[in-house]
Amino acid sequence: MKTIKLLLAFALSATLFTSCYTEVIVDDIVVDEPSISLYQLLGSYELWYVDINETIGYGSTPFLQKAFTLSFRNGVLFANNNLVGIGSTGNGYGIAVADYDAYKMILDVYHDVDGFSTFDVFQANNNTIELYNPNNDTSYFLKGYQRSQFDYDFVFYDNIHYFLQEYEAWEKTYTSTFGAINEFDNENFLQFLAGGNDSEFRSSQDVSGTSVSNLYWDYTGVYGVGKVNGNAYLKTLTLDYDFFNNEYFELTVINDGKIELYHPNSETVYEFVGKGYIQYLKIANTKNKKASSEKMRKERKNKVENPRVNSRG
Repeated sequence: MKTIKLLLAFALSATLFTSCYTEVIVDDIVVDEPSISLYQLLGSYELWYVDINETIGYGSTPFLQKAFTLSFRNGVLFANNNLVGIGSTGNGYGIAVADYDAYKMILDVYHDVDGFSTFDVFQANNNTIELYNPNNDTSYFLKGYQRSQFDYDFVFYDNIHYFLQEYEAWEKTYTSTFGAINEFDNENFLQFLAGGNDSEFRSSQDVSGTSVSNLYWDYTGVYGVGKVNGNAYLKTLTLDYDFFNNEYFELTVINDGKIELYHPNSETVYEFVGKGYIQYLKIANTKNKKASSEKMRKERKNKVENPRVNSRG
């Protein structure tokens, strides 16, 4: 993660957009003509945030559905498809995923996995463009930022649900000596599954050190991640264990590969380390890399909760 706190400095951005068109009088008729090309417009921002919750339509364009940001750089399209490393991977641009061509107000994308897509491009407001895919009648909205203005941490913490899915498993590496004995003490591995209903988890009581490929998953259930009022960096995690009720935790990210789970009922602290990082790359069917179609961002409304009062100092 890369901490950048500046956000929404759009004076220059507004100038770029409002000057995209100039009025030209032809035979006494006022005609809007572009003063900069679409190619220049796409390159005027270093990052375009894919605001997935603003999508209109029932279709799906896979490479847009899984990207957090896009960058148009001299005919090469870059994307931040993962939260692990966001802000540092590719100097903040992410990874190269496609070639593109922009002409008039049409964008053609030649994705390395998903193939060819074409879009009509419209200006939605001063810092937002609409990419309309006529083949599936669906529009995606992209908001422009410079890297120095973009809050990578906000994107990371606002999408923790997907961060948990970016490892094949999470292995428990620490249990505090304080705290009451409880059923969750026996769980040594967790897995958060992408695809399907996008809210399934599995747990295993196999001994620490077991390779991910050899894990036996004792239980499969559903999970939920919630926000906490007044603290953007603290989340809640609820694991639905039918046989001993829900397990509720306060979730803190220590780094890109380690999380802390605080269990208020027992006042026990656990640490889990990610195993088997899954990079959503442009190359499919490669060892240790998940197929791009398995992870798709969806519109989400995170539940807001207040953490339980605890006695930690």
